[in-house]
Amino acid sequence: MDFAAAYAGRAPALVDFQATVTGEPSYFMGMRTKCTHERFGVQTACGPAEIVDNVALAPRVPVHAGDRIEVRGIMVHDPGREPIVHWTHHDPAHRHPDGFIRLHGRTYA
Repeated sequence: MDFAAAYAGRAPALVDFQATVTGEPSYFMGMRTKCTHERFGVQTACGPAEIVDNVALAPRVPVHAGDRIEVRGIMVHDPGREPIVHWTHHDPAHRHPDGFIRLHGRTYA
């Protein structure tokens, strides 16, 4: 799906886009998965978004504010909040398309 349409829409969508990292990552335990996740903000061509990556399935991405990244994942919307992009890694159960985060030519999936 076109990124701008996905960003403006409300339905979950597979997206590919480039962004600039706006802050350092933080880490938390997923309530459903009980796995460690990293999250960090990005600025896209359409506005802000939050990346949420399961680091039990993919390596941590050594991002810093100002880094340019390329992302593939599933964008979901929560009214009143910026969109979240998750499934930015491979899916061992093959229920979701594999995602990734690419930083400085290296792919984290």
